[in-house]
Amino acid sequence: MSGAGSPDFFYREAQRLGYVARSAFKLLQIQKQFKLITPGSSVLDLGCAPGAWLQVACQNLGPIEKGGSVVGVDVKRVKVPSAHCDSRVRTVCADVMSLLKGQARALSPQERGFSVILSDMCPAVSGITTKDAALSCELGMRAISLAVGKLNTPNLSDNTVVEKFLSITDPDPDEDGVLRRGGNLVIKFLENEDVQGFGKLCKLKFKNVSWLRPKATRSCSKEIYLICQGLR
Repeated sequence: MSGAGSPDFFYREAQRLGYVARSAFKLLQIQKQFKLITPGSSVLDLGCAPGAWLQVACQNLGPIEKGGSVVGVDVKRVKVPSAHCDSRVRTVCADVMSLLKGQARALSPQERGFSVILSDMCPAVSGITTKDAALSCELGMRAISLAVGKLNTPNLSDNTVVEKFLSITDPDPDEDGVLRRGGNLVIKFLENEDVQGFGKLCKLKFKNVSWLRPKATRSCSKEIYLICQGLR
């Protein structure tokens, strides 16, 4: 629904095309522009409720004989949508903030890790801008930590923003991330003065880093997506 409470274009289109939420169009645009998911990809969707990104991810795996998988993780129990999904999609009920890398890796095919990690996680918005921004950054840092593993502190000496959130990444003894080399990462943030620090961090880890505000984002929303391609 739009901010005024009346159905908007993307809401109506989601209903017409069988997507469980208008957020599907955000990933559809990201996929069209960056082609992150290829046939046979293994995809981890963090904060997958209500399932729209599961649908789009599965659509981009190609024919079922190409293989691939989509695993959604959310603190809520999420039923795999019947439309646009097939047997390659499953969901797990877990708190991403306490999910160990070994547990996440065990969800991947042959426990070899994922080729794409998507994070559409967002805090329950309180309306207190600074609080919401900080929680969004914590979720974003968590997604980065799961994806790339232990962060090299000396390389971050000039990145005070990332240092501020580094302590919440985890006390996980596993130093390796669950994103495969060459893999892609998408993270949603609530735009604030700190987010550019995450872009600088990811430029150390990925070949290409971009920011995108999808067309389906509501005008009143501060959402912005960090698109990272080609894990070094």
